[in-house]
Amino acid sequence: MSTTLIKAATVVNEGTQFVSDVLIKDGFFEKIAPQINSHADLEVNAEGKYLLPGCIDDQVHFREPGLTHKADIFSESRAAVAGGITSFMEMPNTVPNTLTQQLLEQKYQIAAQKSLANYSFYMGAANNNLDEVLKTDARNVCGVKVFMGSSTGNMLVDNEKTLEGIFSNSPMLIATHCEDEATIQHNLQKFKEEYGDALTPEMHPLIRSAEACYTSSSFAVNLAKKHGSRLHVLHISTAIETALFDNSIPLKDKKITAEACIHHLWFSDEDYLKKGNWIKWNPAIKTAVDREEILKAVLDGRIDVIATDHAPHTIEEKFQPYSKAPSGGPLVQYALVAMLDLYHQGKISLEQVVEKMAHNPAVCFRVEKRGFIREGYWADLVLVDLDKPTDVNRDQILSKCGWSPFEGQEFRSSVSHTFVSGNLVYSDGQIVEPSRGKRLEFMVGS
Repeated sequence: MSTTLIKAATVVNEGTQFVSDVLIKDGFFEKIAPQINSHADLEVNAEGKYLLPGCIDDQVHFREPGLTHKADIFSESRAAVAGGITSFMEMPNTVPNTLTQQLLEQKYQIAAQKSLANYSFYMGAANNNLDEVLKTDARNVCGVKVFMGSSTGNMLVDNEKTLEGIFSNSPMLIATHCEDEATIQHNLQKFKEEYGDALTPEMHPLIRSAEACYTSSSFAVNLAKKHGSRLHVLHISTAIETALFDNSIPLKDKKITAEACIHHLWFSDEDYLKKGNWIKWNPAIKTAVDREEILKAVLDGRIDVIATDHAPHTIEEKFQPYSKAPSGGPLVQYALVAMLDLYHQGKISLEQVVEKMAHNPAVCFRVEKRGFIREGYWADLVLVDLDKPTDVNRDQILSKCGWSPFEGQEFRSSVSHTFVSGNLVYSDGQIVEPSRGKRLEFMVGS
C-alpha cells in the first residue's frame, strides 16, 4: 500500500477553509486532521498553498478515435491534470460517432491504457439509435449526449419522435447541446446574401444567435418537465437562457441542471476583432452583458457547473477563413487558473470555484466517492499556489494542437501538484508517469 502525507495545506472544501494535514492511503483519503504524524512514502509540504478537490470536467472532446491529428486521450489528459482537472467526461462526436455500445466500450478500453485522468464517456444519440441508447449502463456511463444543433457526422437529433423517445425512456442524465438549427440556417443565409463569402468571426454570435440558443434550450427544458427527465443543458451562452433554470431547491433534488463554460465567462464578442477564429465556439461567445448574467447565474445557483467544452483543432484548421474554420478550442490546462483569476478580481470566492468545478459535477452526475475531500473518498486533489503566476506560451502548452486562446495571458495563480486516485501525476511543472486514471462509477437510484 502506498501512502502520501500532505502537510499544512489550506483546504478548501464544502464551503469552508481550514489548515490541515491530509493522509492518502492506497488511493483514498485515510485521514484529514490538523496534525498527522504518520510515516508516508511521499510527503508534500503544502504550507501557504491551497488544497482543492480535483476538478471534474463534464464536457470535453479529446478526439479519439478518428481525429487524433487534433488531439488524443493521452495528450489531452496530460493537459487536464496539469491544469488540476482530475476527471473528465468525453463527448461522442468522434469518428466513428459513439452510437453503439460496442463503440462506446472501445473508448473505455483506450482510456484504460492512455488516460492520466479519471474518465467517462457519453453515449451518443442519433435519429435512429434509440434502442442502443437505452442499453446504456447508468452505473458506469456518465450520460446520454443529444446534439440539438449541428454536429459531426450523424449526430444532429432533430426528429421530434426520437427526442420524445429519449426524454420519455432514458433513466440516465441527458446532456444537450442546444442551438436551433433552423434559426441558424436562416441567419446564415441572410448573412451570405449580404456578404457572400466575406463572412468574419464577429458575425458568429449573430449567425448562431441568442434566439437560436433560447429556442432550443427552452424546448429541451419543456421536454424534460413533460417527461420528468434528468436534463443537463450544456454551455449556456446567453442571459435569456439563465431564466430557464431554478435555484430554489438543492442540487441533489434538481432534475434540470445547467453548465457554464470558461470561454463564456471570460471572453465577449468584443474579443473577436483580436482573437478571431481562436475563440470561435458553438454556441458562440456573445456580449459582455451575456457574460455577466451567466456569472450571476453561476453565483446564485441557477447554473450549477463550470466546465470547459475543451475541443481542440489544429493551428492550420483555425487559420482558415471564418466559414471554413472549425468551432472549438483547447481549455483544460488553463481552466482552473482562469477561474482563480476571477477569484482574484473579486468576482467569485474560492469556495464557489470548488463548488462549481468539483462538488457540483459530482452531485449532478452522482459520481461515486469523488468531488470532495472526505475520508473514504478517492483522493483526487489539486494543490494551487495563489501567488505564483502562470504565463501562457506555446512552449508550455500540453494539448496536442499546440495553441491556446489564452496565449499571452499571465494568470496570477498556478497548479503545483495534482493527484489522481491517490497517485501524484503532476508536480511543479512536470508530468509524473506512468500511473493511469480510473473509470468513473455512478450511483444509481439515488
